[in-house]
Amino acid sequence: MKTRLAAALLLSLTLPACSRPPRPAPVATPAAATANRFAQWEADIRAFEDEDRRNPPPAGAVLFYGSSSIRFWESVAQDFPDQRVINRGFGGSQMDDALHFMDRVVLPYRPRIIVLYEGDNDLAAGRTPAAIAADYRAFVDTVRHRLPETRVVFVAIKPSLARWNLVDQIRETNALVQRYVERDPAHLAYADVFTPMLGADGRPRPELFREDGLHMTPAGYALWTGIVRPLVK
Repeated sequence: MKTRLAAALLLSLTLPACSRPPRPAPVATPAAATANRFAQWEADIRAFEDEDRRNPPPAGAVLFYGSSSIRFWESVAQDFPDQRVINRGFGGSQMDDALHFMDRVVLPYRPRIIVLYEGDNDLAAGRTPAAIAADYRAFVDTVRHRLPETRVVFVAIKPSLARWNLVDQIRETNALVQRYVERDPAHLAYADVFTPMLGADGRPRPELFREDGLHMTPAGYALWTGIVRPLVK
């Protein structure tokens, strides 16, 4: 018996590594996963900071901030010719990204108004309307404490062809934010782009979207401009 046990032990020690059971991969904690997600925007944020050092933006401007719908608003300076504007969109971002980078991309500008678009990518990533609304409230709280004279204009999450399957969650998120905005109309505003982006059939108007069914054409931005312009005067 002792001989068989010794032989088995010797065999296990001499087996090649490939025949041994693999070790389970370490499981990333939620905090680590979130930190890694924030890190993916570091190049974008540093690019903003480098640009600010080369060309310091004016204080008291209108800051357009958020995800790719802001980043692709390349005509924003022409669309708001009577305003000093800053575009700080970074595509793919979510509401908690916008919140996380406020110290570097929002607060230094001391903007008169912040036009915020987030929530679209959050829902696509599986976040709940309640979680998005909570991050929006945290964003507003930071503005209130650090920039008490600044107004925040929330641009409603748009209906899109590519994400029509999320329309119920989009409506719910927009409703949560709108109800919160109505508590403080002096400092908060809600730009309802959702409703006019729907056609007579109740679905997104195709002419407002690029081929990907998600990002907008100049016609889409013209519609947004008409809705946002009265809110930033």
